[in-house]
Amino acid sequence: MNGVITSIAVVKFVILLLGGGITYIAFKAYLRTGEDSIRVLGIGFGVITLGALLTGVANQFFSLSLARGVLINSVFVSFGLAVIMYSLHIQR
Repeated sequence: MNGVITSIAVVKFVILLLGGGITYIAFKAYLRTGEDSIRVLGIGFGVITLGALLTGVANQFFSLSLARGVLINSVFVSFGLAVIMYSLHIQR
């Protein structure tokens, strides 16, 4: 089981790096263009990344069960994807 927990921590870290990078790039693009859709897109990726970070921390440091962690992470992913979908729908 320790191998699985270590693997989860590694994958969560990779998600944090990639999601943080996407969020940062989207924010820079928003500053450059002023497009609200890009700002909202960055927020959506930020929500997904935040969910991965929070559930990873809760699992590692506060003994949150794996099932609850998956549930909470799924809520963040669902909300983040809804925000991303909205960002693709926004028109000037």
